[in-house]
Amino acid sequence: MPRQSRLDAPGLLHHVMIRGIERKPIFSDDQDRDALMDRLALVLPETQTACYAWVFMDNHAHFLFRSPPAGISHVMRRLMTGYAGYFNRRHFRHGPLFQNRFKSVLCQENAYCKELVRYIHLNPLRAGAVSDFKGLAAQRYCGHRVLLGKSPCPWQDAEFVLASFGGSLRASRKRYNDFVKAGLTMGRREDLTGGGLVRSLGGWDAVKASFPSQESRQKSDQRILGDGDFVQSILTQAKENLSAKYLLAAKGIDKASALEKASGLFGVDPEWVLRKIRTRPLADARSLYCYWAARKLGVSQAELAIELSLSSSGIARAVERGRRIALENDYTLDGCESGLSS
Repeated sequence: MPRQSRLDAPGLLHHVMIRGIERKPIFSDDQDRDALMDRLALVLPETQTACYAWVFMDNHAHFLFRSPPAGISHVMRRLMTGYAGYFNRRHFRHGPLFQNRFKSVLCQENAYCKELVRYIHLNPLRAGAVSDFKGLAAQRYCGHRVLLGKSPCPWQDAEFVLASFGGSLRASRKRYNDFVKAGLTMGRREDLTGGGLVRSLGGWDAVKASFPSQESRQKSDQRILGDGDFVQSILTQAKENLSAKYLLAAKGIDKASALEKASGLFGVDPEWVLRKIRTRPLADARSLYCYWAARKLGVSQAELAIELSLSSSGIARAVERGRRIALENDYTLDGCESGLSS
């Protein structure tokens, strides 16, 4: 089954999960945990990413982020690539640290924000990392402690979460703590790690064709956590973009086509666009090519990084620059230039 496109747009809430490859530890000690904390302190403010909840476990971690202008994938690439490089250097290892790409579930804010904060912060108790609820407040690598005012964390937006419980700061902390404690009997909440039954079989149109008589299933998707109306609204926004990838492929439009068109618009040789040259118009053509390849054709940014001999952050910048070039000049790849993740 094809891997699903990630749904995203600035301002949306994401429950993000990262896990060690083969379920192996991603932290060996507190020095490793502090290193990821330091990276979060650098990346989140720089990318304007809000964090409302988080927890580090031995072989995985959970976060509740609000997607920034650059997108959640850009944030996670910076976090995961930087930390994996540090971890490999420190422990004299090679190869991937994390299991595949990160998992993210787009969440309906009003219905699930508080529930997800509670679910994420109860992870140490469910896993037996702490013995009782009182011990959870002493857990250093968990945002619960921050919300109780027991530890500072400048990159965690405690104020936003506590405001949802109302009253004074002291009262909101008590209400929050009572709310989390009330979740002790709920156990594991599979309903909070993904909303749906239907995975993409080749664009949302193909999903509907596969389930013509099952309307309830059509309004659910494992990338989204929310009620039917919310799921449908997100998929409606994404539909044009998701369908466009498959329409382009059906017409034989691929990376080579995108490269040829981007080169032609700027009057340069396609071969030179692939070289690491920063002068215009080559840089403009390269950025437009990166944008079309990544956002319109679904080419992974890792593949583009290898092809163009650029870092993952360099590709992310090129994609964003290409998006602006396309928008400002009305450049389109066969007329498909809109959608949720454009």
